[in-house]
Amino acid sequence: MQQSGFTRIKSLHDQLSGSDKKIADYILDNPTTVQGLTIKGLANSVDVSTATISRFVKRIGFSSFREFSLSLTTVMQPDNAFFGEIANDDDTNAIVSKVFSGGENALSSTFNLIPTESWDTAGSWIINCRKLGFFGIGGSATVAFNGYHKFLRTPIDAEQHPDYDVQLMQAVRMTDQDVALVVSHSGRNLDTLKITRQLKANNVKVIAITAYVNSSLAKMADLVLPSTAEEINIRSESMSSLLAQLAIMDSLFTLVGVNLGSETLKIVDDIRGAIDNTRE
Repeated sequence: MQQSGFTRIKSLHDQLSGSDKKIADYILDNPTTVQGLTIKGLANSVDVSTATISRFVKRIGFSSFREFSLSLTTVMQPDNAFFGEIANDDDTNAIVSKVFSGGENALSSTFNLIPTESWDTAGSWIINCRKLGFFGIGGSATVAFNGYHKFLRTPIDAEQHPDYDVQLMQAVRMTDQDVALVVSHSGRNLDTLKITRQLKANNVKVIAITAYVNSSLAKMADLVLPSTAEEINIRSESMSSLLAQLAIMDSLFTLVGVNLGSETLKIVDDIRGAIDNTRE
């Protein structure tokens, strides 16, 4: 199922700036008009070049303006739609198909958002840190714990705790030799922001995993690995964003594991041996 261009723009809107934001705002404000516009017509309407339009559609995940234009035939969902593109008359197969499609789109959009340089920087910081801390509140704690569980298989000294007070204590004990992976879908959770301020006060390198690159968390972070999702309202968008954030953690683990090579393999073998001894 092709993802609606309207939905993609709404999902990424907070991450756009300059000409991209100008184009996005025009499209969202004129949903009926833009459906019949050529690339030149849209460029004239927004007062930008056709090359700018072409770069915009590729940055939001479409291979060409034609593909983007065809996606605009999907009706834009009202802001009060609880589950994004799922309609009241959808049958079981349609609902499940759209859920899976949302996950696929979240993964592909997130992949396109993160440049290679960011992966390289994050990997280098983690490999060279004294301690790696994972932080997340509520649903984001699931992603943080997943990362911790993965990194136990590497030589990296990792720590994570689900309790907020313990996380704050954990942040107090970290130093400028450490790295913190802080997860928050909205980037606005007050407890997460308090923890992040403590980390920054200790000069800890903060890598934020969030869907909102203009959020308070993103602005405090030293590096942002943005996740995105298909859904267009915050009540449901974290469903697909969770998959994207888990993929980010898996990617970081794999990058670090591969770079540390034999050290990682030994730990993985030791852990596998210990776990095998607990089974019949």
